Amino acid sequence: MRIGTIRILVLGVTCLWLAGCNANTNLSESLDLKTPGADAYASVPPADDAREVASQPGEPAVLGNDPNDDLSVGKKNYRAKNYGMAEKSFRRAAEMHPRDAEAWLGLAASYDRLRRFDLADRAYDQAIGIVGPTVEILNNQGYSYMLRGDYRRAQEKLATAQRKDPRNRFVLSNLQLLEESSARGKGLE
Repeated sequence: MRIGTIRILVLGVTCLWLAGCNANTNLSESLDLKTPGADAYASVPPADDAREVASQPGEPAVLGNDPNDDLSVGKKNYRAKNYGMAEKSFRRAAEMHPRDAEAWLGLAASYDRLRRFDLADRAYDQAIGIVGPTVEILNNQGYSYMLRGDYRRAQEKLATAQRKDPRNRFVLSNLQLLEESSARGKGLE
């Protein structure tokens, strides 16, 4: 009975949070993970089954609900382009809530910006282990490979993401960015 009540509470809080985001569930827009001039680099939407329920009284029911928790602080730092501080916050969030895909995806995005691609790959693997290879994760991985100049793997990830959601604007934008980058023959900055 108690678990059902907690799930309903978490679902209600998540719905309220989503309603406040103008029905936008992409982490990319809350993190502003886009490259300049492109609607690129979408991320994992918060999934009810991937959210952690607070175990201590007084803690928010959903990670990211408190503007001062590590996930929220990581997003703020990421938007401010303080990628080192964002990485630190997202890493703490992922350590404290290891089943939170959003924390792992924020960590992966931060590692990408710090050009720590080995660590980004591990964080992407963690997120996939939680929610599976979603369009958002595949898209992010494609963007990550573009940053590295690995156009073949970027194309594979983005093509898979496009097959799953042919109209996803982030995927379409990244495919266009990939085409432009490969024509120039160098990775993204």
